[in-house]
Amino acid sequence: MSRSLVLLEEQLREVATTGDPMISEAATHLIAAGGKRVRPMISFAVAHALGWSPEKIASFSDSAMVQGAVAVELVHLASLYHDDVMDEASERRGVPSVNLKFGNLIAIVTGDFLLAKAAGISARLSQEIATLLADTLARMCEGQILEVAAAHRLDRNRAEYLAAISGKTASLMAASARIPALIAGLDDDEVTMFTEIGESIGMVFQIRDDIMDIFAPKEVLKKEPGQDLVEGIYTLPVILLLADPTAGKTLSQLLPHASTSRNLRQIAELLRSSGALGESLAAMEQYRDRVTKLVAQLDHYDFSWVINLLAQLIDSAHVAVGQGTGFLRLAT
Repeated sequence: MSRSLVLLEEQLREVATTGDPMISEAATHLIAAGGKRVRPMISFAVAHALGWSPEKIASFSDSAMVQGAVAVELVHLASLYHDDVMDEASERRGVPSVNLKFGNLIAIVTGDFLLAKAAGISARLSQEIATLLADTLARMCEGQILEVAAAHRLDRNRAEYLAAISGKTASLMAASARIPALIAGLDDDEVTMFTEIGESIGMVFQIRDDIMDIFAPKEVLKKEPGQDLVEGIYTLPVILLLADPTAGKTLSQLLPHASTSRNLRQIAELLRSSGALGESLAAMEQYRDRVTKLVAQLDHYDFSWVINLLAQLIDSAHVAVGQGTGFLRLAT
């Protein structure tokens, strides 16, 4: 593990630890559970693309790069605490969820505590980064509100779905890419391009997760499959199939009973045999193409990690539906 990742883990735990053992346990619960740290890795990948070694990332300007990565990961962790309360989840990353272990109220306030810590870090970095993180949090909330408002709606459309995931997921990945570009002092045009790369990674990531939710087994998801369907969150493959005049009618009759294993299998098979699934996979490719075009304009930087990540994300979605080569376990 690189020095920057070691520092990230150390500082996540340090920031979330207080003088009260119960608060510390609740705040570090998901940190201790692990995860791939995709958002901090995007930040470090941008720094690496700019030619910074892990040692330089860890030492530059009192670890500003690491602090920026800590801030975005804290925002992400806080969102998981809140999501688990909303979803009444019992498990996260293979361990009991915080709401199950400590109750909903503690989970919500602990999520707020982590957000406050992220805000403090970003404010100490710069006013511009503090404003960015605040605006990003607003976008995340907007996206989540759009998703909740669309629950169980059979007429949810593609544009509404993309707007929701752009806010709830892609905006934080965009910030993860933008913060190191700001710290490095890039010009405005390049900062914007790095931000758009992060945004596109986020779109691929969320579409992939939504496909995996339907098709991947529990041992890969580390939760029960089909949870979006059970909660009435109709994602891109479902939205596209519902628009089909024939298959859409069959699907609409199955969705209210998606909590049964039999109906979930039927929904999966209906999607697998439809053009809706192929169109959803193609949407991921379109966002990858967008990144490829941006990278071509920034060919003086090394984007190999970003290209490899996108390839892994897309392949894991193909694997889940039986078209790929092997599961790639990229945790959220």
